[in-house]
Amino acid sequence: MEELQDRYIRFDWAIKRLLRQKANFGVLEGFLTVFLGEKITIIEILESEGNQQTADDKFNRVDIKARNSKDEIIIIEIQNTRELYYLERILYGVAKAITEHISLGDTYYKVKKIYSISILYFDIGQGSDFLYHGQNNFVGVHTGDQLQVNVKERNAIVPRMPAEIFPEYILIRVNEFDQVATTPLNEWMKYLKDGTIRPDTTAPGLGEAREKLKYYSMNVQERRAYDEHLNAVMIQNDVLDSAKLEGRIEGLAEGRAEGLAEGLAEGLAEGRAEGRAEGRAEGRAEGIKIMARNLKAAGLSVEAISKASGLTLEEIDRL
Repeated sequence: MEELQDRYIRFDWAIKRLLRQKANFGVLEGFLTVFLGEKITIIEILESEGNQQTADDKFNRVDIKARNSKDEIIIIEIQNTRELYYLERILYGVAKAITEHISLGDTYYKVKKIYSISILYFDIGQGSDFLYHGQNNFVGVHTGDQLQVNVKERNAIVPRMPAEIFPEYILIRVNEFDQVATTPLNEWMKYLKDGTIRPDTTAPGLGEAREKLKYYSMNVQERRAYDEHLNAVMIQNDVLDSAKLEGRIEGLAEGRAEGLAEGLAEGLAEGRAEGRAEGRAEGRAEGIKIMARNLKAAGLSVEAISKASGLTLEEIDRL
């Protein structure tokens, strides 16, 4: 029975179905605390599909959008399959979140700090780390110092770093993780990758996850829906893998055909060039023989003809 209880729900399913409930905020808060590097308290879960402002506007679909105790917005998205323009997508999502949480007539002071966290199960590009963090800083071109800006805060002018205002982006490359789970970060990565949690874990949020994200704690209907979700993810990945394999096979076939055509064309061109060269050589040789024959008929000595034509005495005798 213990073995069955050690099977835990994938984070992408939990974040859509279970972690929106206030009673389960501890799991989400633990995850955010570890990956953002500071204690996070969730106040509320916000609507995660933004409204369209116009008919051709895009929806801002994310897995979860939360507001923390500092009145900041945190966006979490889990992506199982490759998307070519994923960076553009998360940039749009952040921009949409900023505009959704400021009203017309508000001062720009009301612009909220946004954290965008992407949990990726596909290879987004080249890089040796499993965790990447990006934020805005203004660095002096000549001095190398970081610019501080002055803002009004509680009726006082205080300096702030641009990174305190601009959005921050965190990319978690799950498939690149291959370390032993010895730190809270590594323990969370282990759970995200293969769904395992250490029984003695002290990582923020994972203790709660062991109690609340057990597969066999769900009822039969919930387990059936969860199993269908896993099956859909597997099928989607299989389709993409098959498409990539077919693309490689087709590319090899096209490459061979193009190579054969190029080789044939190159061979024909070389053949023509060699033929022209041989033809010119044969023409020159025949012209020299004719000239030597005429000189011989005119009574010129064999030695003089050889000197003029480059032919040997034996070749001239045979003319």
